[in-house]
Amino acid sequence: MDTASLTAFLEVARAESFSQAAEALHLTQPAISKRISGLEESLGVELFDRVGRRITLTEAGRALLPRAQQLLLELEDMRRMVANLTGPITGTLKVGTSHHIGLHRLPPALRAFSTHYRDVRLDLRFIDSEEAYEAVLSGDLELGIVTLPPVPDDRLIAREVWDDPLAFVAGHEHPLAKQKKVTLADLTQHAAILPSSSTFTRQIASQLFQESGLQLQVSMTTNYLETIKMMASIGLGWSVLPASMADAELRILKINGIDLRRSLGVVYHPRRTLSRAAQAMLDLLLPTAKTPE
Repeated sequence: MDTASLTAFLEVARAESFSQAAEALHLTQPAISKRISGLEESLGVELFDRVGRRITLTEAGRALLPRAQQLLLELEDMRRMVANLTGPITGTLKVGTSHHIGLHRLPPALRAFSTHYRDVRLDLRFIDSEEAYEAVLSGDLELGIVTLPPVPDDRLIAREVWDDPLAFVAGHEHPLAKQKKVTLADLTQHAAILPSSSTFTRQIASQLFQESGLQLQVSMTTNYLETIKMMASIGLGWSVLPASMADAELRILKINGIDLRRSLGVVYHPRRTLSRAAQAMLDLLLPTAKTPE
């Protein structure tokens, strides 16, 4: 049993496809099949059921999966620990971030990082904050630069980098934009365009209405904030967006006594030794940051 075979096993299990696993690992499909066959032979069990084009884990495969993940994480941790002792900062840094943060917040840090650490390959993945959070938990990513969860989760270390005020917005022709005063109850009388209920941003907004005993009318959902902005600006509904996105195309709906905001920051696993590249990124992001309460 070797790490290459275990890596192939994990990728096939994730993709449920030999061909997609081969593509992800930059190998040929026969090479992937050979590694899986060798692993099955060494263990004396079948790890995958192959029924037509469908690939699924057997009972033995399901039992091996978490152990293989843990073993590879521990080996990677050992490599980092040794590499962190000496030598230049090199290797690959896997980071997940949202499109909004990547577009509006990260460019200065990325520019500085790429300038100072030219020998580091930055594997930057643009995914939903919640997906990046789970990928850091599973060990697929070393850092997540994300919207922090509204409820603290001690499974990961979370550090705030940016305070991000939120604003209720609507297009200039929307009925709410023409009201002199707007209340939360007024908002519930009109259709809302919001991120999906699984997102941290939606949870922050929904909690505000739940605490007031109010029910939202959500007509459309998308996790792309630029799309939400466009739909709100043409009058399809009101929304909640970062205040920094509220330009001339939108009217901010100010509600007395409401100060809605979210925290944007970085998360990493407490039981993983950070690579020197990851620590360098943290040093760029956190010179004045504070740990959220």
